[in-house]
Amino acid sequence: MSAWVLPDHIADVLPSEARRIEELRRDLLDIARGYGYELVMPPLLEHLESLLTGAGEALDLQTFKLVDQLSGRTLGLRADSTPQVARIDAHLLNRQGVTRLCYCGPVVHTRSDGPQATREPLQLGAEIYGHAGLEADLETLQLALDCLKAAKVQAPLVDMADARIVKALLQGVTIDADLLARLHAALAAKDASELSALTRSFPAASRQGLLALVELYGDEKVLIEAQKVLAPLPAVREALQNLTWLAAHLDGAGVSFDLADLRGYAYYTGARFSMYAQNASDALLRGGRYDEVGAVFGRNRPAAGFSLDLKSLAAVAAVRPLRAAIRAPWREIADLRGAIASLRAQGETVVCMLPGHEAQVEEFHCDRELIQVAGQWVVQAV
Repeated sequence: MSAWVLPDHIADVLPSEARRIEELRRDLLDIARGYGYELVMPPLLEHLESLLTGAGEALDLQTFKLVDQLSGRTLGLRADSTPQVARIDAHLLNRQGVTRLCYCGPVVHTRSDGPQATREPLQLGAEIYGHAGLEADLETLQLALDCLKAAKVQAPLVDMADARIVKALLQGVTIDADLLARLHAALAAKDASELSALTRSFPAASRQGLLALVELYGDEKVLIEAQKVLAPLPAVREALQNLTWLAAHLDGAGVSFDLADLRGYAYYTGARFSMYAQNASDALLRGGRYDEVGAVFGRNRPAAGFSLDLKSLAAVAAVRPLRAAIRAPWREIADLRGAIASLRAQGETVVCMLPGHEAQVEEFHCDRELIQVAGQWVVQAV
């Protein structure tokens, strides 16, 4: 095999794409900072039990494992940053009030999420800890929408669900992990026949409620219908009320509901959401409430947030124009070097034309040039 062949679903990021991703990264982190979110940088490697404790089987299957040559312990390459940020909030910061944290870094998956998906997403996310009210859920939704707006995503659609509905319908039902996973898969696929077979021995109320979820997707009328067909359990009633309140506060965004949607990791405990765009085949970001995520680190705090893959977002974001630059000659002249240094200090991009390569500029749009006029170096339009 050739030395330059990369593993499946792993790819280099070349200059034009890297520029778009980096510009987007800066914009989105600045937006998060504008909301009061502090940047953290969790490590790529951690002890496996720290990465996976309480996160569920799905995250375990996505995590690469290796042996630490120093300690002999098993390490994991992170597949999701949320457990790490929960650890930082619970164990390192240990603040009493509300804590807002954001992050951006690579994660690695053992398998891709789809035929065209990468196994090395660049995950950006924001999380708020310490507030159990819907205000925190709404803030994460609004911040996520602002991130899509910054990427100039046209007509984003917010699809909402609540993890408590399925949990409430399964309350009192004895079920093992394998059957639960198959139930979740059948619900996500809207496979009524498979769901009917899996729930054959369930109590009538649980079985009827789960089968009803398959049909409960669409606009706001779904919530009205859900109140009629689902058992009047307190958790179900509260979940539907919360979804109604959150949707009413999302001005300028299309909102839909899919009450059977359980995609993503197992740590969600309340309202959850996915955001889509017309030109994207899958969700651009996912988020919601996950109040139990910090419990394994000794601090069970309310938490809500979202994450996205910057590479996927950049692929559907509006194309940004190349940054205008200044073309300059390369000469061993002190005043020319001084003029170039001064322009760069002012924030300008100055590309020096090396001898023999005067016409080669790939990534930058040189709309001006630095020339000598009457003994002075001045910038003129090309």
